[in-house]
Amino acid sequence: MPRRDRPGHARTPGATRLVAVAAVALVAGAAAGLMGARDLREAAEAPPVASPVAAVEADDASPVPAASSSPAPSPSATVEPEPEPQPVQFTLVAAGDVLPHTPVNDSARTADGYDFAALMKGVERYVAGADLALCHMEVPVSPAGVAPSGYPLFSAPKQLVRDLGKVGWDGCSTASNHTVDRGTAGVEATLDAFDAAGLQHSGSARTKKEAASTAMYEVTSGDRTVTVANISFSYGTNGMPVASPWQVDLFDADDADAGPIIAAARQARKQGADVVIASVHCCVEYRTEPTDAQRSIATQIAESGQVDLYVGHHAHVPQPIELLPGGPTGEGMWTAFGLGNFLSNQGTQCCVAATTNGVLLSATFTVDPDGAVEVDAAWYGTTVDRLARHAVHVLTDIRDGVGTLSAGEVGSRLAAVRDAVGDEAPMRKRPVEPLADEVVVVPRTPSAT
Repeated sequence: MPRRDRPGHARTPGATRLVAVAAVALVAGAAAGLMGARDLREAAEAPPVASPVAAVEADDASPVPAASSSPAPSPSATVEPEPEPQPVQFTLVAAGDVLPHTPVNDSARTADGYDFAALMKGVERYVAGADLALCHMEVPVSPAGVAPSGYPLFSAPKQLVRDLGKVGWDGCSTASNHTVDRGTAGVEATLDAFDAAGLQHSGSARTKKEAASTAMYEVTSGDRTVTVANISFSYGTNGMPVASPWQVDLFDADDADAGPIIAAARQARKQGADVVIASVHCCVEYRTEPTDAQRSIATQIAESGQVDLYVGHHAHVPQPIELLPGGPTGEGMWTAFGLGNFLSNQGTQCCVAATTNGVLLSATFTVDPDGAVEVDAAWYGTTVDRLARHAVHVLTDIRDGVGTLSAGEVGSRLAAVRDAVGDEAPMRKRPVEPLADEVVVVPRTPSAT
């Protein structure tokens, strides 16, 4: 498909994926507990096929066995050219914090359990329409014997993860300041729930071996497959103890040290990633303008040349989307500093008005045969109608009002999101559509210690 050639796109260099070698690398990587094997891939394509004339000349100059009765090739014989390899294109959406306070759980409660999918019905077509959909699970799932709970120590019903899958999410980042609210049992229950739902997870781990593996997705278009990695890091855990250093991926936001994130991106590429998406949970809540530390962290990541797209969380309000200088080829890295809240009970009653809003980040990736990656970024504004059972909506779908939200209130919320995001990336009006043939979650392995 033709590349969208507009100002502000970002491209990343990389090696060409050869399908046969990729299949061998995937089997070898699975046996070694890795998600891929970039080092096993050939760096150069096969030499070009010789022209028909050259082929005839070469055959004429070769000795022919006396017993051979094969006719000499005709000068007019032709060689079918190899088909030109095509770019792999895929669409992605990413959302803000999934933060189920107790009132959210109450809204999802049914006679025989929970139905969170009903709360997210208003955004389902935007999520399910993308080739790859990444959410941010800020809280742990309740371990056995622990009831769901809200602030300050969160614990979500396991049905939440199931219903994220039903709506169309393919996986979530899980590193946040609440990851270990329920200790090791909570981390294990969370990742067990994701595995049971067939969803990917990144940022926390049950074992050291699992922590060493990168969350990967295989995206196939035609006879080419590319590997997409999602790494996930948090600034801390609210002082909650972490049983093992590999249990949750952390970095030092106070010193604005993005080193661990950059190292993880490099490791992802060594493990076979053609595209790397970094989910970063930090820094100051309820503030639209990124802090100096937040900008420093994103700038370091852009300058490293290791990350194709930066997705920010934790502020609980929408923040700017900008093309930062740098990126893998120096043409820029799209940076969503903060996507606000996707599903929560926050609002003016506890926090600030903008916490009812979120951003659904939309990106189109084009991975050329030579491995170069182009990213086009856009967005949708979302909101939660707290008083109508926490229904989540795309704001442009409800301009005339819905539930307890008047047309005026919807317009005010959309304007607030637009002002926060800025004008570097355009606002989308229609759901994205899939461009790839297939997207497969590559399982991480929790086995061993």
